[in-house]
Amino acid sequence: MLDIAEELHRWVEQGRDFAVATVVAVGGSAPRRPGAALAVDTDGTAIGSVSGGCVEGAVYDLCQQALLDGETVLERFGYSDDDAFAVGLTCGGVIDILVTPVRAKDPARPTVAAALSAAASGSATALARIVSGPAELLGRALAVRPDDSHSPSYDGGFGAHPELDRTVAAEAGAYLDAGRTGTVEIGEQGSRCGAPLTVLVESSVPPPRMIVFGAIDFASALVRIGKFLGYRVTVCDARPVFATRARFPDADEIVVEWPHKYLDRTDTDARTVLCVLTHDAKFDVPLLELALRLPVAYVGAMGSRRTHLDRNERLRQVGVTELELARLRSPIGLDLGARTPEETALSIAAEIVANRRGGSGISLTGAHTPIHHDASSSTAVGRIGSVA
Repeated sequence: MLDIAEELHRWVEQGRDFAVATVVAVGGSAPRRPGAALAVDTDGTAIGSVSGGCVEGAVYDLCQQALLDGETVLERFGYSDDDAFAVGLTCGGVIDILVTPVRAKDPARPTVAAALSAAASGSATALARIVSGPAELLGRALAVRPDDSHSPSYDGGFGAHPELDRTVAAEAGAYLDAGRTGTVEIGEQGSRCGAPLTVLVESSVPPPRMIVFGAIDFASALVRIGKFLGYRVTVCDARPVFATRARFPDADEIVVEWPHKYLDRTDTDARTVLCVLTHDAKFDVPLLELALRLPVAYVGAMGSRRTHLDRNERLRQVGVTELELARLRSPIGLDLGARTPEETALSIAAEIVANRRGGSGISLTGAHTPIHHDASSSTAVGRIGSVA
């Protein structure tokens, strides 16, 4: 539900009762990933989506029923060969959906409210809810916050055993560190309640960073598509005449500084993408020498194949290893035949997405590869132990 945190936070602030349906697990070509949510309030207002339209009507009805009876339910939807017009996913996938009431009198509401408030404000938070296990624990929630100590801080709990809360908080903290959403299986002994449990952990983290080095016309187009993909975009160039707000109105941040010096002092993480568009050795070499040793998601550099070979040789001369060079995407982007700045930006963005999701970059037409390569697909439907 954290994917619609801003709207739900407003509902909480307004004192509305609502029920929220959250995708717990998927199989096959299901259109939405775990964590996607649809919420319905007592007036019948609906926000969000769990299937792109296939089963929204049935899920809407489940939310209204949850508001009436206060019961948390786990429902499975899938495609039926016997009746193609039955409620199900016509794409052929399978989806498990947790429907939870969030009413003023429900014990989990304060915990859910805390997680929604944090996510709406852009703070990192994780929400853990029991989706399979003893009936009295279904829908219970625990909200986890990052902490400087080795143990994450958390609000709420499951009301079973303190050790269960600590166990789930630790697991949720690991998911939060990675920015992942998925399910965690806890065995009977670990659950301390006499039964195994399945817990859905939703993570909400600040947007990942895209840092574009080189304030050129191609960078302007890349900034726009980076924002479209949900990145917080920084443009960095040592030349003040080019690195201006007028040239990059869509950038979150514009930095006038030598690229390698800025990269050395700024924060990056495993989701950060670095796009080097300067194709000038005096900027590229010290920048890439540092970038290729950082634990970031993607490092790409613009330039011709001749520029690429010359740059690689210069990098070897300053001590960059072959293993480090293997991380460099150069020439940057996928082969789309791009010529204009906008087409080139699309080529770069396509490579970033393929790198993130594990895609091949080849045409889907005639291919025998999966359409979805999301790493979170390891959260398979078959792991859920009790479904309706």
